[in-house]
Amino acid sequence: MEHPACILEELKRFVVKDAPQTAYYVPDFISEEEESYLLQQVYKSPRTKWTQLSGRRLQNWGGSPHPKGMLAERIPDWLQAHCEKISSLGAFGGQTANHVLVNEYKAGEGIMPHEDGSLYHPTVTTISLGSHTLLDFYWPVAEGEAPQTEENRYLLSLLVRPRSLLILQDHMYRRLLHGIQGRDGDSLTDRVVNLSAAGARPGDTLTRGTRVSLTIRHVPKVMKTKLVLGRK
Repeated sequence: MEHPACILEELKRFVVKDAPQTAYYVPDFISEEEESYLLQQVYKSPRTKWTQLSGRRLQNWGGSPHPKGMLAERIPDWLQAHCEKISSLGAFGGQTANHVLVNEYKAGEGIMPHEDGSLYHPTVTTISLGSHTLLDFYWPVAEGEAPQTEENRYLLSLLVRPRSLLILQDHMYRRLLHGIQGRDGDSLTDRVVNLSAAGARPGDTLTRGTRVSLTIRHVPKVMKTKLVLGRK
């Protein structure tokens, strides 16, 4: 079996060179048929799987990450296949993804700048369905520093197209915050550093539709059910 590090080596042609280490942007990672099938499965899920938040709604698959460990739940086959496909690229250091967040963003919705935190292997992978978005990256506010506006802390953006895979590691994962501005469309500038890879040019204007993202990660700390339930 090929070593995961060697397989990740194959992704090097997808590195976003004008971003800090390390962002991989893979266009057309899935086919239109796969995209359509995944969207069908997302919207066939029981209504009880949806959690409504401010600015978006989501489904949580695999368990709820917790500092003491995640009580793992079975991931359905339609998601598990993509967990394994991404894991086979070596994205999680030889481990298999065991957690998926399905986020739905309607046009005009977004998410505040945030970091994914220490409960996960320091890699986040995202498959996008249905619509593009711009993922914006910001410097965090350093302790003791005077508060700065979001605009002053803004560093760059990535254009994320439907059916693409985005992998963030290293500095892009550990140091920078990422978020999505709540708008109906995007006017592209040269601060969007993967334009050519995403088939776009400065000056292009894109209208957002409803985007569904599959955020696929590995939670290293997993609790066994029998320990939680007190069984021997």
